[in-house]
Amino acid sequence: MKKNEKFVITVNRELGSGGRTIARKLAEKLGVALYDKVLIKSLEEKYNLTTEEIEKLKGSNHPWWEDFKRVASIGGSWILEHSPYHNPEDVKSLFDQPTTDDFYKAETEILQGIAENESCVITGRSAFDVFRAHPNHLSIFIQASLPYRVNRVMRKQNVSRDTARKIIEKVDKMRENYVRKYTGTSRYDTRNYDLVVYADCLSEDEIVDIIMKYIK
Repeated sequence: MKKNEKFVITVNRELGSGGRTIARKLAEKLGVALYDKVLIKSLEEKYNLTTEEIEKLKGSNHPWWEDFKRVASIGGSWILEHSPYHNPEDVKSLFDQPTTDDFYKAETEILQGIAENESCVITGRSAFDVFRAHPNHLSIFIQASLPYRVNRVMRKQNVSRDTARKIIEKVDKMRENYVRKYTGTSRYDTRNYDLVVYADCLSEDEIVDIIMKYIK
């Protein structure tokens, strides 16, 4: 990956591995924006951004992504207030929502539009596939052992061990089904990634350093 050219880094991760925090810290170190696919879904629902609406923006006289950022207020306080995983109910409501084919198409358009207009870090279930053909794309997968993930979810969401395990099992199944449906591959197939990091024995900052060294 060339840092001096427009790039996109996709970070897929197991729930409880610390992948989203790692992605945030990586984006901060690189000086680019972080986009979360669950957040994109929330924005699409909030502003009713269908594929047709996105096509209208892309056909306007102004850069369509700039229009989208203006409408969606990306980078503003709304994102901070609506970031996922604040509590167990947030997780339950987000992952109980079925994904439609129309949303997948709209989501893909939004994500590709982001990458066309700026360098960025994107986290999400199938981002590795959306940008498979991107000329300057780095694909990363963050994994961790089940005990590590359970302990992290317990701590972050203030839930019991049993509840944490159930949340992880549910999200793992949902994400794998999603990836298989829309990409025809498994999210656990390491051939989908340039770099796979096992998080158990490393801090988030150490993992970011490993990624930065890999980029260099």
